[in-house]
Order: sequence, then structure tokens, then C-alpha cells
Amino acid sequence: MSWDSFFIFFVTTAVVCLTPGPAALLVVAQGMSNGFRRSYWAIAGIAVGNAIYFALSATGVAALIVASATLFSVIKWVGVVYLFYLGISAIRSKASALTVTGDASQATGGLRAFWQAMVVELSNPKALLYFVALLPQFIDPAQPVGRQLLIFGITCIGLDTAAYSLYAWLGSKTQRFTANTRFVTASNRTAGALLMLAGALMATVKRAAH
Repeated sequence: MSWDSFFIFFVTTAVVCLTPGPAALLVVAQGMSNGFRRSYWAIAGIAVGNAIYFALSATGVAALIVASATLFSVIKWVGVVYLFYLGISAIRSKASALTVTGDASQATGGLRAFWQAMVVELSNPKALLYFVALLPQFIDPAQPVGRQLLIFGITCIGLDTAAYSLYAWLGSKTQRFTANTRFVTASNRTAGALLMLAGALMATVKRAAH
């Protein structure tokens, strides 16, 4: 693995991590409801979800999933349904990791936020496609594959953590507005609409051609 290859992988992965999506919305909501530090439960959930997809890609299992129309469709439609469920819940201000609230005692955090964040990330087939399509391009078969995968894996998780920490920090900066009922309602409705839009876009994702 050359430094040029690593740099391209680093920049590409950083851009993907920073691109807004359902996981970013979740972390922003966590920052607004729970503050920056308590958002790390959700950030950890997203990182674990990506680590699972990375491990599957490294072992070739993800490629098999993508190659199977049935398995890929199951993952995709579970993700679509889950995003719509979260979107409707946010619009109706039902408690979830994606719902903004000004009452810290009602905010979803801890392990519940961790699991919801991980499910949101795992239900996104774009992450699966990304690792299957990208990772093999940077592996040098002439060098120890295990060491390269370890470096790429650590880099991916590190960039994930940094990107979503930024989103959580930005969300926490608006925490003082959560005392305003109108602001909370508008935030939840906007988040809900964006989640359902993400679900609709996810429904159009197709598996890679083989």
C-alpha cells in the first residue's frame, strides 16, 4: 500500500463520512437533546455499524450479499421501512434517538441511542455498496492483506468518529433553543420529512452490476 493510495482512500472516506444522511440527522438530534458528550452513545453505534460492514467487506461476505438480489433487497427495504418509521415518529414527536426534546429526562440516550444509531447505519445499503466497491481498489495483493485491512479499518472508524462528533457539536450549539416549543416542533417535522425523503431515495438504490 503506497502513501498515494492511502491518501486517496483517506480523502474519499472523509468526504463520504461528512456527507449528510440519516446517521448525521440522528447525531445532530442527539446533540440538540443530550448535548455533545452524551451524543457519543449514538456516534459509537454508527461506528460499530460501519465496522461491521467493513469487516464483512474484508471477508468477502458483503460482496456475496450485494450479488444476491434477494438479500440485498431485504436489507434495502428493511432500511426504507425503518427510516419511514423514524420519520413519522419524529414528526409526531414520539421519543426516539432522532427526536429533539427540551426535556433531558425524556431524551433518548445511552444504550437505546446506541442501538438505534447502529440499526440506522446497518439498514443503509449505500454503506454496504461503498465498502464493496471501494475497499478492494486499495488493497495491494503483493503486501500483507491483514495489515492493510487493519490500517483501513482504523482509518475508517476514526474518520467516522471525527465526522459525527462534528455533527454532534453543531447540534449541541443549538441546544439552548430546545426550550422553545415551536423550535422543537419545527426541528422534529423537518427531521421527519428528511428521513422519509432519505427512505424514498434509498428505495431507488440498486445493487452493483456483476
